[in-house]
Formats: sequence, structure tokens, C-alpha cells
Amino acid sequence: MFMKEETLIYEKYHRRTMSAVSDKFQNHMEVGMKALIENIAKSLVDNPEDVNIGEVDGQKTSVFELRVAQSDIGQVIGKHGNTARAIRTILSAAGNKLGKRCVLEILD
Repeated sequence: MFMKEETLIYEKYHRRTMSAVSDKFQNHMEVGMKALIENIAKSLVDNPEDVNIGEVDGQKTSVFELRVAQSDIGQVIGKHGNTARAIRTILSAAGNKLGKRCVLEILD
């Protein structure tokens, strides 16, 4: 009987602690993903000062809106969309760690 109560107390504490750690990790990762997209985009374009990242955050989905100068859109999209696809793949992999679906929209 004593072991059962001890186990329940431990599980309750562990769940609460892990939830707090998970929330901090998730917030840090979301900021990191925004910075990741920004760094990738700035390294690709000719006008890095014109790179802006917006974020629309939902419960299960985060939409990142990448805005670049009109003349730089081709560099971000790449031939046949390969560069944009690669950025979206990286974003998707990072989102899977958070249990969220991440979408990248490239706007002019």
C-alpha cells in the first residue's frame, strides 16, 4: 500500500515537472525556428535587410510567413522550388520535435 502511494506521488510530480520543462523547451524551439528561417533566408538573398518573418501560431500548427524583396524571391524559391522545399523540410523536421505542423509561406 505504501509503495503504491509513493509511486502515485512520484508520477504526479514527474508529470508536472516534465510539463513545465516541455513548455519552456517548446517556447525556446519556436523562437529558434523563426531565427533558423531568418538565417537561412538572409544567407540566400542579396538584400538581407529586407527579410522579415511573421508567425501565426495555432494550437497544432504554426505558419511562418517569409517576406523578401521582390528581386530575391527567385533565390529563396530556387530552381523548380528545390530551395523552398528544402527549407520546408527542415522546418517540418523541427516541428515534429514539438508535435506541431509547421508551414512556410513565401510572400513578396
